[in-house]
Amino acid sequence: MCKVEAFIARFFLLAMVTLIFVAGILRLLAHPINWTIDVATALFAWACFFSADIAWRANKLMSVDVFINILPEKLKKYSKMLNYFILTVFLLYLIGYGLWLSYTTRARTFQGIPNFSYTWVTLSVPIGAFFLLVTTILKIRQEIKVSQGGRRA
Repeated sequence: MCKVEAFIARFFLLAMVTLIFVAGILRLLAHPINWTIDVATALFAWACFFSADIAWRANKLMSVDVFINILPEKLKKYSKMLNYFILTVFLLYLIGYGLWLSYTTRARTFQGIPNFSYTWVTLSVPIGAFFLLVTTILKIRQEIKVSQGGRRA
């Protein structure tokens, strides 16, 4: 699953860059194709969520832990679990609201592109949040396992 997600994120990023580059070249040659920026924007929405989940799984997200590092070990664990809880609530909200938003935008076209529903872009929110939620739950499970005397994988 992680490899598929990483492949899709890379593909979308490459497609975005290619579309924007081709649009720039064609605009220079006096043959602009305006829809490329809109499609690149849609791909960007999806790539952001997939890339965020990849970074979250690999613990590569930016964090400011200056104050956490001075806490005793037990308080560090409580702080981490509180952070996971807040993140879980937020991601559940994003899933619910994102699904509602995707449903309500089903008849709207994205940037005026015929036969391309805005729902395809807004679905990136609940689906991306779902992947982030799965990663968060795995991190919570791992943290509980470690605190019960197990070893970190």
